[in-house]
Amino acid sequence: MNSFTSGDQISCIIGTDEVLGTYITERDSFAVIKLKSGYNIGLSHDQCRFISHSESEERETGDFIQNPDLPLVSIISTGGTIASRIDYRTGAVTSQCEAKDILQAIPGLAEIGRFRTLPLRNILSENMTPAIWQELAHAVYDEIQKGAEGIIVTHGTDTMAYSAAAVSFMVQSPVPVVFVGSQRSADRPSSDNVMNGICAATAALSDLGEVVVVMHETTNDDRCTIIRGTRVRKMHTSARNAFVSLGTDPLGYIDYPSQNMIIHSHAVRRNERPAELHDRLESKCGLLSYHPGLPPEILKGFVGYKGLVIAGTGLGHVSTDWIPAIRSLIHDGMLIVMTSQCLHGRVCDRVYDTGRDLMGAGVIEGEDMLPEVALVKLMWVLGNSDSISEATQKMRTNLVGEMNRRSVYGS
Repeated sequence: MNSFTSGDQISCIIGTDEVLGTYITERDSFAVIKLKSGYNIGLSHDQCRFISHSESEERETGDFIQNPDLPLVSIISTGGTIASRIDYRTGAVTSQCEAKDILQAIPGLAEIGRFRTLPLRNILSENMTPAIWQELAHAVYDEIQKGAEGIIVTHGTDTMAYSAAAVSFMVQSPVPVVFVGSQRSADRPSSDNVMNGICAATAALSDLGEVVVVMHETTNDDRCTIIRGTRVRKMHTSARNAFVSLGTDPLGYIDYPSQNMIIHSHAVRRNERPAELHDRLESKCGLLSYHPGLPPEILKGFVGYKGLVIAGTGLGHVSTDWIPAIRSLIHDGMLIVMTSQCLHGRVCDRVYDTGRDLMGAGVIEGEDMLPEVALVKLMWVLGNSDSISEATQKMRTNLVGEMNRRSVYGS
């Protein structure tokens, strides 16, 4: 049996074809090989032939050459796939790169602006926490105060919508704050990191003046969409056009590679608002998705919480046997907000008896807020209110485009 080391360059015989790949590991007596396409394949050792030892993990660490005459953009890196590469010990994609690596991986950035990098975290986005949101908000605010004309936040895609919403509430920004990620790691031919990064930099130096997400609009490398940070959702596990705007039209688009940009009239513009930081959060808040047969006893798990968002059915309903438990939690001081699992449309608890009973118990209608945005807003509102009545009023008020006063057809 051949003996290979992780990272070794291998020639593989598949049928009558010879293909090149990189040895990852052995599994179930098969050699696991990463092909040039980016996909893994398991082959018997007899099908594999050694070519050369593993390529050095050393990467260029020299200074990134920048034009001092271009406007300044700060890149705050939190990790995620856009800052990931293959780990040949396991065959998995892991977050290993810092912000500087992003600049080296996307050389076209040097033609758009000059960049200051801040590696805040190097984590996969499922490890994001409200405490890190607060650190991120501070970092964004500090970079604005230091003169950055735009901010880029690189982030894992799975929870990017939560973080974008959190920064939307915590930081009032006079400049664009652009969240960006990628669905495919940089070592894959189908990676979307270059196009997303270039479009994010273009948006960061545009006339925008709010927190946005910039990602592929289609599966092709032709256009990115600009989505408000409180109206964005990831709708596909792996497609490059996974991110969509719900409840409102996108704020604009960026064509690639021309970088032609369209910003629609409902976008907040640069310097419309002064920079402000309001970073307090109440972390004892939860999000619960109702389903038929879910017993009301599950609500006991939230005793001691300050707030709860329920993603109810249709217009915002749960079983009638939940109402006494909900009423009791509200009586004890908990703020409970009702949203809908439907995502499109809005909550209206005035139509059916169950909804009227929920309102009678003190539940707050979440209007057309996305459930996860309602959760982040509830954390922020409870952290920045002096009373339950003030918090209730804020939850019913559109603060940063998270809710619309009315629904129109198709939203």
